[in-house]
Amino acid sequence: MYKMNKIAVAVGLCTVLTAGSAVAEAAEKNWRMATPWSGGPWLERDAQMFADRVSELSNGNIAIEIYPGGTLGSALRVTNTVKSGVAQISHNYINYDYGTDPTTALLAGHSSGLTPEEFMLWMYEGGGVELYEEYRRDVFDVVAFPCAILGTEIFLHSNKRVETLEDFQGLRLRTSGAWSELASRLGASTVVMAGGDIYSALERGVIDAAEWGSPEMNQPTGFQEVAQYVIIPGVHQSGGFLECQVNEKTWDGLSEDEQDMLRLAGKLTVFETWLASSFADLAAYQALVDGPNEIVHLDQSFIDTIYEETVKWEDEYAAENEWFARVIESQRDFKDTMSVWPQYRLPIGSMGR
Repeated sequence: MYKMNKIAVAVGLCTVLTAGSAVAEAAEKNWRMATPWSGGPWLERDAQMFADRVSELSNGNIAIEIYPGGTLGSALRVTNTVKSGVAQISHNYINYDYGTDPTTALLAGHSSGLTPEEFMLWMYEGGGVELYEEYRRDVFDVVAFPCAILGTEIFLHSNKRVETLEDFQGLRLRTSGAWSELASRLGASTVVMAGGDIYSALERGVIDAAEWGSPEMNQPTGFQEVAQYVIIPGVHQSGGFLECQVNEKTWDGLSEDEQDMLRLAGKLTVFETWLASSFADLAAYQALVDGPNEIVHLDQSFIDTIYEETVKWEDEYAAENEWFARVIESQRDFKDTMSVWPQYRLPIGSMGR
């Protein structure tokens, strides 16, 4: 499902390198990559895609060995694993550091209304990537940059029908990060648990509902087997990024060309993961439509309330956190720029056949 036979075509790379241990033996630098992922597309496709890009762009001088979550340290504390030097690099979700600084939510993706396409525009043309790298180094003492895009998530797999704000009241919801805080403010009863525990919690009725990822990410979890309702759209996470972090000492020991190469590898894999995940989501969502689950669309008044509460939440943190204020101001300015987009661009998928 996650074979990599087409990834080089997208970027016009012509170098073909020997895979596996032969590359590692020939490499000048052999790096360990920590991840939170136990399996699935983020580990088997996205992290591997970045490692392949680095090998190709460095002419085999940097080889990255990818480790599943928990093998080099806590799966939810990957930043510490990289900062300490246990791993030279990571593939990570910045929002796992939300407890340290809520600014991470703005860079991971939250209920801000930025789609994956808008996020990429802001990141690479609107100054986001520079803010990202400066922020991570200033606050967390690691060098980081985006290296995968996140698609729009499913709002809920739920055993209770959720359509309105009233339906959301008291809902026992598995979530994490900023949405845990916002969902609580909107009346849900939130709980944070590892992804591997969600299926059984839904099946046994420990929780009513859960959010996890996009259709592609959710399909292999089997949530649709133990929760009748599929609630859309995923306004809580309309888009976002995964990151690659590099240990500061390791980064400072690289040449400027090598540093730029790593950034380029990240940018290329953002584009490639956008292609791969967007296409995979189509079939995964259609399977839900064709299956026994009921698709439920959120009432627009509930969506509006979510955005209103999000703005209040943003303003509160911006008033007390300088980094939060810098990032949210940049994103809001970008959204103002994007306001003309619907005037001349057709919505994706809107053309008749």
